[in-house]
Amino acid sequence: MRRALISVTDKAGVVEFARGLRELGFGILSTGGTRKALLEGGVDADEVADYTGFPELMDGRLKTLHPKVHGGLLGKRDDAGHVKAMAMHAIEPIDVLCVNLYRFRETAGKPGVSRSDVVENIDIGGPAMIRSAAKNHAHVAVVVDPADYGMVLRTLRDNGGRLPTDAARKLAAKAFAHTASYDAAIAAWFDCERRTMPGEAFFPQRAVFSGEKLQDLRYGENPHQQSAFYSFGDRGPSLASARQLCGKELSYNNILDADAALGLALEFEGPCCVIVKHNNPCGTAIAESPLRAFELALASDPVSAFGGILALNRTLEATLAAAIVQSNTFVEVIVAPHVEASALVELGKAKWGQNVRVLDLGGLPDEATRHRFIGRQVAGGFLFQTSDHPNEAPKDLVTTKRAPSMAEQKALWFAFAVCKHVKSNAIVLARSADDGSCHTVGVGAGQMSRVDAARLACEKAGEKANGAVLAGDAFFPFADGLQVCADAGVKAAIQPGGSKRDAEVIAAADAAGMAMMFTGQRHFRH
Repeated sequence: MRRALISVTDKAGVVEFARGLRELGFGILSTGGTRKALLEGGVDADEVADYTGFPELMDGRLKTLHPKVHGGLLGKRDDAGHVKAMAMHAIEPIDVLCVNLYRFRETAGKPGVSRSDVVENIDIGGPAMIRSAAKNHAHVAVVVDPADYGMVLRTLRDNGGRLPTDAARKLAAKAFAHTASYDAAIAAWFDCERRTMPGEAFFPQRAVFSGEKLQDLRYGENPHQQSAFYSFGDRGPSLASARQLCGKELSYNNILDADAALGLALEFEGPCCVIVKHNNPCGTAIAESPLRAFELALASDPVSAFGGILALNRTLEATLAAAIVQSNTFVEVIVAPHVEASALVELGKAKWGQNVRVLDLGGLPDEATRHRFIGRQVAGGFLFQTSDHPNEAPKDLVTTKRAPSMAEQKALWFAFAVCKHVKSNAIVLARSADDGSCHTVGVGAGQMSRVDAARLACEKAGEKANGAVLAGDAFFPFADGLQVCADAGVKAAIQPGGSKRDAEVIAAADAAGMAMMFTGQRHFRH
């Protein structure tokens, strides 16, 4: 008789799967809670301990790590030596292994969980069996995903109780990815703990990370590129866990731009609206309400905003949705912590309303999600860095004869926060209003020289540059960039400082009657 071993933490569908195997003539071996669930579901199953002749020990830590289990999984049916060894030691073949693992990620993510509970939820026997079965996939079907139960049963029925080679290989590939992802989560947890120890390097000697595919995308940045969207598997609100409430399928560029917009919106405590185009913010505003913030953000650069991505740090309500429609500005994506049903009704009134992709995050992402490591692939390797959130507050050193007014200071710090999210070289022009709102009026992004970034920002701002403030992501290497802004009427500046020609830049600001502050913090974004 063919035999299956079933031992799962996630018991969804397992009774039906086991029943289907029994109907195909398989005997069932099982353990603990899984066997109890099978028996309660009317499916006969033998206890693994009865088969091995060795009882469970150490609170279940030791139950399947036995030669009769692993021999049954690893033995080659077409190898005379293996067959002889199995017969000599009364090892029966195991033809199907159905295992999924202890909930390590879920346990580690629980608030207030003890270290001992986390460690106890590191599965040992499960990964060992999965690897044994996957290695011997020519003879053993290994099933780690409940979503595969139906396919496996259908394939077994259609092929006389055996899996074709291609199907077995696909299951083995998924099995090894499953254990690799599980081990990556454990390694990441231990690395976080290690990092807190005195004298330890921040980054580990060996970086291990994994992702779970959420969806294949239509294409990448361009139609000839393939792409897919993966999740780290974190719990809680994030772009990866957001619910898409309506609209067309998300594209690769949609997701990149939504992430850029959301990252900037989360910089601010008060209501904020960000409009991003090609991964740069073309309009950003903070105000007393999301509606007012949208109006100001849109006014920053209404031409670039068309076809952009909009992010909020507040709920998308019907009044704001109606204003978006009335603006006649088509947006590709809207992302918000929450989305009211009435807002979707309002969006549906636009001629593009059926296409706009609306993402409900289910809340605001927590600090850990916001400040995750940033990784980028390069030829032959990859780079890791921490997020651009300095541990120390920036300096507020006034370097000019004139100090900025309170209104200018508010606009300066707002612009400096926006500047972190603009591709270098970056210049951001902004204004504040008596109602406490701040908004961008011109953004110079991704230029090869700082003076070109300044010219672009002033060109975008037009007359609004007069009386505005500027923020730079890095120091001015010459006074020319600052002078361009001064000539356009900019009244105050904030920048990191640190150039060999700081004195010349300060002198140019003084000559123009500008106020200027140094922060000591650079915010390059390549």
